[in-house]
Amino acid sequence: MIEDLPARYHEYLERFASQVGKHDVGAFAKFSGKLIKKLSFEEFTPAFLEYQELSDQYFESIERGDTINDVVLRVLRDKAASLVLAPPGL
Repeated sequence: MIEDLPARYHEYLERFASQVGKHDVGAFAKFSGKLIKKLSFEEFTPAFLEYQELSDQYFESIERGDTINDVVLRVLRDKAASLVLAPPGL
């Protein structure tokens, strides 16, 4: 799936401002019980793509009926928090 990464980054900045607060890029803040860094576009891009891949694999595993390890859930939740996202379906 091809993503419009600049649009996704803009959405991230809006989520960050509304849910975490106004902070400079590179600043740290608390979100969902975790200390997260406000990412630059260059940092956001690989983090978002990694989250998308992990999320896709997670849902494919569920559809197959695989057993999901707690470590996988924790990694997915941590990645979602760093992007100021609620992990879907978790």
